[in-house]
Amino acid sequence: MDSKKLLEVVVKAADDKKALDIVALDMNEVSGIADYFVIMEAMNSRQLDAIADNIAEQVELAGVQVAGHIEGDARTGWVLLDLGDIVVSVFGHDERAHYNLEKLWSDAPLVDVSQYIAD
Repeated sequence: MDSKKLLEVVVKAADDKKALDIVALDMNEVSGIADYFVIMEAMNSRQLDAIADNIAEQVELAGVQVAGHIEGDARTGWVLLDLGDIVVSVFGHDERAHYNLEKLWSDAPLVDVSQYIAD
């Protein structure tokens, strides 16, 4: 699966669980780590786990191996899913503000993911 299609699966899975402020950064020109970083926020710890679990489930249904590539949980306020071409960070509100990955990677262009988010 190409990274653009995987990005769509990730964003739709996050949106299905009502993730807040979903941001995708195009990392191709600023880092060789991944094609995209996807950053989002959960309202509480239960939702944080639900978002991460749904992303993992939907990505596996699409044929991408996830097992062993997940770090953190709701207790830490940050779950990271390493999907190879895409790195997903699901944060609690305070943790997102603290780590401020959007500022850290501010040279990376934003990707318009609005077409993957339900109205």
